[in-house]
Amino acid sequence: MPAMVMAASILAASMLADALVRPRRVRSLAGLWLHGLILTGVAGLVLALCGNPLVAGLVALGLVMALSLISNAKNAMLGEPLLFSDLALLVAVYRHPQFYLSALQPWQLRALAVGAAGLVALFAWLFVPALLPHLIGLGLAVGAVGLIALSLQLPPWRRLAPEPAAIMDVARHGLLASLLLYWRRWKATDDPHLCTDGLPQPPTTQLVVVVQCESFADPAELFGDSALALPGLAAARAAAWRQGHLLVSGFGAYTNRTEYGVIFGRDEETLGFRRFDPFLTAMGEASHALPARLARHGWRNLFVHPHDLGFYSRDTIMPAAGFAEMVGPEAFAMPAKGEHRYVSDEAIADVIMDRARAAREPGLFHAVTIENHGPWPADKTCALKKQSSAYLELVARGDAMLSRLMADVAALKRPALLAFYGDHRPSIPGACMPGGDRHTPYVLLRYDAEGQLVRGCGTRRDLTPAQFHHALIDAISA
Repeated sequence: MPAMVMAASILAASMLADALVRPRRVRSLAGLWLHGLILTGVAGLVLALCGNPLVAGLVALGLVMALSLISNAKNAMLGEPLLFSDLALLVAVYRHPQFYLSALQPWQLRALAVGAAGLVALFAWLFVPALLPHLIGLGLAVGAVGLIALSLQLPPWRRLAPEPAAIMDVARHGLLASLLLYWRRWKATDDPHLCTDGLPQPPTTQLVVVVQCESFADPAELFGDSALALPGLAAARAAAWRQGHLLVSGFGAYTNRTEYGVIFGRDEETLGFRRFDPFLTAMGEASHALPARLARHGWRNLFVHPHDLGFYSRDTIMPAAGFAEMVGPEAFAMPAKGEHRYVSDEAIADVIMDRARAAREPGLFHAVTIENHGPWPADKTCALKKQSSAYLELVARGDAMLSRLMADVAALKRPALLAFYGDHRPSIPGACMPGGDRHTPYVLLRYDAEGQLVRGCGTRRDLTPAQFHHALIDAISA
């Protein structure tokens, strides 16, 4: 096959693969130009390594097809396309594959595995030792990168994707172009000014317990059945100083977005292109975190998460954000064989309350649970096909944790706050799907020095995670 015909065929096939990425519409010419340059750059890099034009073209095409497949799988499960920040999680996919590969159907996993193995075998079999093809490939790669850099400085590319709107931009410009454009905007975002503001000096014995409960949502809302209402959540809402819907941006995943908003208090409009994975840049924003501001007044803050603290770099971010102590998976007994695969909410409550009872200075105890992590199969019977018994069992354990914490914090008989919320709704194929509401419940309870609840106005107030951060500050300062 003549080289030009082969190149044109591979380019056309890659554009077809991109056209199948959801949402689907005619791509812009500016987006197609970037798509072609990115494809050329990847093909040139592979050619520089293997020296075989056919292998280089097929590897580049295979990459586009794989990204398209992954983006569509993610869109079906989480309601948004593949993002540039997702590529930063490749190491996490290797270390914790169960978090990500559950989004793919078995045939999709097989297709990816067979395709990857086939490309590796083809690469080895068709390697060309002659020097010239390798030099041509290097020239193609360098030239493509140079043209991309030049294009992005010129109209119309300079004006593309000025604000984050991932679904719209993928539809307009295609997946590859959007990945590049969003990465460029993200790189150009500066850290905020250093925050030196503290908080009013609290009572010397005040405690704040904050629990981000994995996939905690009201099953009565999820499945449209009031009989599924959670008793602990209902009691907490009735007694809360403030309660309502937490307006999270993710569905079925992205714990880190909600976690960041509550801890750091910077809203997504301010974050701009950092919003998709704010932990990637959190080290430059650590002075804004609530524990950092509390630590400036002598608070001793504790972070609890019974999973690999290197995930999302919590092991470095959280100490920088003002947590003096970290409690990770080594502090917990792993579930026995036949039990759920993650540490229980009850075990996390044990750690929180043991530390709270021993505390002699004001402290923030922030826990991120994991027991209710999916996947959760939908029930197959006709009567329950829109529910998931697996989810109902696990969310009930989170609700029991809430009830226990309400009683145990009251028993401390010291000024305290208890905040409890869900990080995102579950994605349950056939039962709870993206496209509708995304909110989760939150409750904020205040206790006086005798352990008595201080009730608020009782009306629902809906907040974003960043607004919830400021509500916590208001409650601490009250």
